[in-house]
Amino acid sequence: MMPDEPPPFNDDQEPPPPKPGPARPMQRVQLIKYHSLNAPLAPNEQKVVLELKGASSAASRAPLDLVAVMDVSISMSGSRLDSTKKALRFIIRKLTDHDRLCIVKFDDSAARVCALRCATEAAKAVLEGHVGRLYTLGLTNIQAGLETGLSVLRERKFTAGRAAAIMLMSDGEQNMGDARDVDPGNVPVHTFGFGSGHDSALMDAIAKKSLGGVYNFVDDDIKPNVLSETFSQILAGLVTIIVQDLELTVTPFMDEATIKKVDAGTYPRNTATDGSSSVTIRFGTLYSAEERKVIVELALRDHTSFRPYNADVAKVQYRFSFEGQRFTSNTELVTIHRGRKAPDPADAPPQVQAEVARRQHVDSIKAAMEKADGDKLEDARNILEEALKALERLADPMVDMLRKELHKLLELFKTKAIYDRQGRPAAISSLASHERQRFTARGDAEDIRIFATQRMDTYLEQAKQQDDDNKPIRTAAADVVEEEPEPELKPEPELKPEPVPQHVPASPKPKAWEARTLSMALQAVTAVLSLLAFSIMVSAMTPAWDGNGYVRYETYRYAIGVNVVVCFYSIVQASAKIRRLLWPSSMPRSISSYYCSLFLDQVLAYLLISASSAAAYRNHLWASRYGKDQFNSKINIAVWFSFLGFLALSANALISMANLFSRI
Repeated sequence: MMPDEPPPFNDDQEPPPPKPGPARPMQRVQLIKYHSLNAPLAPNEQKVVLELKGASSAASRAPLDLVAVMDVSISMSGSRLDSTKKALRFIIRKLTDHDRLCIVKFDDSAARVCALRCATEAAKAVLEGHVGRLYTLGLTNIQAGLETGLSVLRERKFTAGRAAAIMLMSDGEQNMGDARDVDPGNVPVHTFGFGSGHDSALMDAIAKKSLGGVYNFVDDDIKPNVLSETFSQILAGLVTIIVQDLELTVTPFMDEATIKKVDAGTYPRNTATDGSSSVTIRFGTLYSAEERKVIVELALRDHTSFRPYNADVAKVQYRFSFEGQRFTSNTELVTIHRGRKAPDPADAPPQVQAEVARRQHVDSIKAAMEKADGDKLEDARNILEEALKALERLADPMVDMLRKELHKLLELFKTKAIYDRQGRPAAISSLASHERQRFTARGDAEDIRIFATQRMDTYLEQAKQQDDDNKPIRTAAADVVEEEPEPELKPEPELKPEPVPQHVPASPKPKAWEARTLSMALQAVTAVLSLLAFSIMVSAMTPAWDGNGYVRYETYRYAIGVNVVVCFYSIVQASAKIRRLLWPSSMPRSISSYYCSLFLDQVLAYLLISASSAAAYRNHLWASRYGKDQFNSKINIAVWFSFLGFLALSANALISMANLFSRI
């Protein structure tokens, strides 16, 4: 091994065999759909909220491999180092013998304090001894600390079914290397910025680059004990991971809708390239009782030619891993009843309104930060106050917490000094929380409890009592027993569409599409027959001295003119129908277009039959007087094609009439 080559980190301790799961299988994730049950047949947009909800019990959860990456630069000296050591002891005591912990320290460089080892009772004493011997020295090289922590996890030998995470803590700005250059991959990195001197933008960028990591602002300048409380909240999530590699896929039915936008915060998403237009969002891990909500904006196509029916506009499926196995849910449909009446947008489900309000709340915080960073604090406060007013009409527990968050930010945006010291990091942590739908500390862990779970509430109270020797910290096993037991497994509920009124029977969608396809085919047939009719009639000539041809007879000229008009009209109509079949939203139809189509179909059908009849009579008269010849035979064939074109156009006129009456 070369002297400057880092040591290998494949010496992780072998974990004990996994604990047997519960006797009754556990429903780990539930999919709930919120959307309007009714929509018009005309083109419109619909918002659908898809919620993935984790089971409320963590009795069966993924064992954890945790790496605590700790800043021990000179700025951490004194009470801050002591508070960090106390917080790490709380973490050590809450882990079980199935969990493993590694401690990495960094100043100018980084070093692994101990190997990744199981948190047995004997090992906990050794780990606490390592923590007690930490001391401060040197500058701040966050990049080196993060790279070392990731190496520990990437080089471990035992990974099957195990969750991995990094807790990265620092109180300053990096003055060596650049941690933004580090790619954490799928490892969630939860960052903690201490006090007013840390680089909040950097710590947020590190967490945001990982899958599921969040940035926490720890304002220990005002409240020294806040460190243990904040650590306890992230730990409470990490020791209740019930699924890993969670993904949600939304696929529109292309004949019904297209996906206009998918809002899933900062979670990565990708669109399929196989022509299905499906969108997949990757969430990573899900804690017990956590939720992930996604807003899917659908553009429903123009189906005004249909009768009211129940439309399947999209299908949804989720996947996750647990104990090394991959699970895939059944496909669920998003069904909306489409009718002639457009429902009031204010009648959207309250869950949809609340989630839309939360996303608008996030946009307001971003806009306020942009103004405040440009020294326009008054404008920033106006934006926050407008956001507060926008929430007045909504009644929802989440909305109540959003109001509380805005009130706190208004206090932190009062002056530039307050904003630079507390307001900016608090706003950044707020955005991190909303974008990941995961709890973060916004200065302290008690005030704003958005996305907090039951286990987080429990650990917060225990962290407050850490200094009380008469109240020892409970074990993680005791925490599981205290939680509400998981109910028996039941089938996931399906959102049933509003029943179609009895006096308006629903028309199956395929029949409407068959009618439109048949109309297109009839228009194409009419165009071909009319083209053949006037082409043959124009070519009819005799070689006699006077050269009989169509130009000498007004009846034939009239028939040719009508067939030319019918051919052109049918080509235009068929082209429009083909375009509507391929791109329904590109050519919406009004009621007047149905009147126009029916009128033209009937008029041209009348002209075509009258021209065909006149030409047939004139041809019969010629044959009876002078006998049949080549000229007469061609005219006869042309008349037959013209008559068949009349039949096709008449059939299409009946379809146009049915389309119009279905709209009136």
